[in-house]
Amino acid sequence: MQVTATYSTKGGTGKTTGSANLGALSADAGLRTLLIDLDTGQPTLSSYFPLEYTAPGGVYDLLVHNTVDAEKIISRTEIPNLDIILSNDPHNQLETLLLHAPDGRLRLRTLLARLPNNYDLVIIDTKGAAAVTVEAALVAADNAISPLYPEMLAAREFNRGTLQLLQGVNNLRRTLGLCELPLNVVFNRQDKTNDARDIALEIRDMLRTMGASVKVLGTHIPALVTYRVAASNGVPAHHLERSTPSNRRTASALQTMKSVACEVWPSWTQRFEGV
Repeated sequence: MQVTATYSTKGGTGKTTGSANLGALSADAGLRTLLIDLDTGQPTLSSYFPLEYTAPGGVYDLLVHNTVDAEKIISRTEIPNLDIILSNDPHNQLETLLLHAPDGRLRLRTLLARLPNNYDLVIIDTKGAAAVTVEAALVAADNAISPLYPEMLAAREFNRGTLQLLQGVNNLRRTLGLCELPLNVVFNRQDKTNDARDIALEIRDMLRTMGASVKVLGTHIPALVTYRVAASNGVPAHHLERSTPSNRRTASALQTMKSVACEVWPSWTQRFEGV
């Protein structure tokens, strides 16, 4: 089972859109995929796709009551192979409970190993802040994805917040005997202007100094209305746009998502290319 966390300490970067679309693409590629909505403040992923079955519980039951019964905490979307653990924190207590629990940052990693379903891929969507739930997701993950706008102000905030959080988590992972968490940075909503390209190149050069654990993907997600329309309709973007329109040079949503997925999970490249 491969576990990937999508995170950024800044809100509104496109974490949820990326998690939803990559999860749906993975499911279409034949991978048993589980989404986990760990953003209890703005649980957008929980309502992203229509559900075929809604479990009575969610992440609160998983992390507070250690519930691993699939029928109690795992909902099924209408997309074959795509399940989700919904965000539910009725009294806004999850962060506090995990913060004061001796195993708070380790609990998700332990519980994922006890889930009864044999998932190929788990994608964890987190809140846009430095929080114990984000740290728990990064401890549980095998790799991480962080969307980033190709803007210098966003890059400086990324350096101060997102990368500093990663450094702290990697210190914890080393004490647990775990390897450093590889981080995949993907430029999101990049337009076709020369200014955006120049800034993207400058940010790439800056991030190269962070070492081998931080990689900027060669694929970027363009600023297209397709992704907003797909989210509004509760469908994956690659279902809505499988080929590039004749009046546009930018890659289709399908090709973009396939390219991102192949870079993040190269061992499944053949499956993704077959979608």
